[in-house]
Amino acid sequence: MGKGRKLLTGLAAAGLLLLGMTACTNSGNNGESSAGSSNFATIEQLKKKDSIRIGVFADKPPFGYVDSEGKNQGFDVYIAKRFAKDLLGDESKAEFVLVDAASRVAYLESNKVDIIMANFTVTDERKEKVDFASPYMKLSFGIVSPDSAPITSIDQLKAKGQKLIVAKGTTAETYFTKEYPEIELLKFDQYTEIFSALKDGRGAAIANDNTELIAWAKSNPGFTVSIPAFGGQDTIAPAVAKGNTELLNWINTELDSLGKEQFIHQAYKETLNEVYGEGYTDELVVEGGKFE
Repeated sequence: MGKGRKLLTGLAAAGLLLLGMTACTNSGNNGESSAGSSNFATIEQLKKKDSIRIGVFADKPPFGYVDSEGKNQGFDVYIAKRFAKDLLGDESKAEFVLVDAASRVAYLESNKVDIIMANFTVTDERKEKVDFASPYMKLSFGIVSPDSAPITSIDQLKAKGQKLIVAKGTTAETYFTKEYPEIELLKFDQYTEIFSALKDGRGAAIANDNTELIAWAKSNPGFTVSIPAFGGQDTIAPAVAKGNTELLNWINTELDSLGKEQFIHQAYKETLNEVYGEGYTDELVVEGGKFE
């Protein structure tokens, strides 16, 4: 009789353990069903939380930076605030998370942000890890160098002793690693570091998005965008975690709607016009998510 009771007790305990394991497996964030492999918040959950985490740059003016009052500013930030306003009713409900170029994918994969709005260039490699929404900007690569020793062709960088400065995790790093492996790259995590390195003479030039370099050269006498464009044309777009179709669709619908009021043109006027002038509007802006 004692052995029978022990057996029943053991079976009951095993059943409770199995039930607990099953509950843990099926439980997602906040104890809700994960309905698959995702750990990102649904739009309903974002509205319930009343905030949305958006990854932006802190050191890449005029696209994403922190001003002297500690406030997030820039072209990407301007658009991100509108997303928060239309989704949650108030632009202040955007919770800005500062990222660097190399951490953008990881922040989405680890659920540290809901959207990346950090001047994120769309590439096939990145598409394997995150989902890109429709674009809001277009650009190319460029090279900036000192007026005293201008780099006017990529072939000049192949010479012995020449170093090309790039930011880690950028498309410029990927491009030169693949297309010009013979060129020595000097890599840094932060954008502030790459410009300091050029000023200090640690490298011959910087390769980056031409939009970023044009803006920097205009405010730094003695340096010129000596190769304005190369490597084809790319686009900048918001990105969400892989499989977050609900938020992706919302962003695409939002960009389409904003296109009807020419909002991206307004964002350009408010944040980029002082740097680039009206002449660059059609060269940079993608309105309504439609790129041809």
